[in-house]
Amino acid sequence: MTIPSDPAPSDHSDKDALRRATLARRDALPADVRVAAAAAIAARPLPVPVTAGAVVAGYMAIRSEIDPAPLMRSFVEHGCALALPVVVGRDAPLMFRAWAPGVPLVSAPFGLLEPAAEAPVVVPDILLVPLACFDRTGHRIGYGAGHYDRTLATLRATRPVVAVGLAFAAQEIARVPATAWDARLDLVLTESEVIDCR
Repeated sequence: MTIPSDPAPSDHSDKDALRRATLARRDALPADVRVAAAAAIAARPLPVPVTAGAVVAGYMAIRSEIDPAPLMRSFVEHGCALALPVVVGRDAPLMFRAWAPGVPLVSAPFGLLEPAAEAPVVVPDILLVPLACFDRTGHRIGYGAGHYDRTLATLRATRPVVAVGLAFAAQEIARVPATAWDARLDLVLTESEVIDCR
């Protein structure tokens, strides 16, 4: 696959342009390709060692995102507990509430689904991260709100957490114009490979 090059300056307009171009490529992937990609990621051995009871924070896929549900089920089969993110505020890190497959979710802003308010708040050991595009150094462009950058900075200030980006191979770019504030991923999983960015 040819990886598109990106402009040199690292400003918001560059990130916006990269986001739009990569999301257009992602949107163009046929539904059966998306399903097969999610299954391929989940069929591999887990990308990180886990201990029983480790908390894995996933997400509910929206739009054309790769679906983390098969991988989340694989973590459960290895004794992990699951959590989902909750948007607390525009400039706040995400909060995570415990969740298990089959437990109903509630509608939240931006078309998201979240655990109900009575679900316990937990702190993840492993964070599955959605993204618009990524590079091989572990930098990513998200959707522009900065929630995951703030969340990873907050979590990593107090304890180790493994950040695992999930993406289609078509979302890779040559270089993300990252800043010192952008949190890096430890791994990126695509349908074709496991990319270790550490």
